[in-house]
Amino acid sequence: MPHELATFAAGCFWGVEAKFMELPGVVSTRVGYTGGHTEHPTYEQVCSKTTGHAEAVEVTYDPKEISYGHLLHVFWSCHDPTQLNRQGPDVGAQYRSAIFTHSHEQQAEAEASKTALEASGKFSSPIVTQIQPSMWLYPAEAYHQQYYKKHPLRHC
Repeated sequence: MPHELATFAAGCFWGVEAKFMELPGVVSTRVGYTGGHTEHPTYEQVCSKTTGHAEAVEVTYDPKEISYGHLLHVFWSCHDPTQLNRQGPDVGAQYRSAIFTHSHEQQAEAEASKTALEASGKFSSPIVTQIQPSMWLYPAEAYHQQYYKKHPLRHC
């Protein structure tokens, strides 16, 4: 079975990428910008809040070693999906909570996991996570890739 892709936005992509990088079965990660209307945006353009893009992490994984469901579990647990267009001190639509699906199966599984989390009563506020088909991920600049590996003492 070949490797598969999963794409998640959950605030600052540095910390989100670090969570996925440590999982057995994750082959590689790449941070970038997706979900907007500007082609090949720069970090500065995304921060200007004019591109419509979110900071996102594209995860390449081996489905024989880790399931998409487990990746969803990590996604839901690494951020607050009830915060609209923000995570912690980071504010703006580029920090929104979103799942960008790569297949009909991922779409269905993501929607089912969101529904189950809503029904669980874990959160007192509504989950605002967007679930939509994946668009092109424009890779972020090289200094953003695997940021925590390069700067282990830095935090989002």
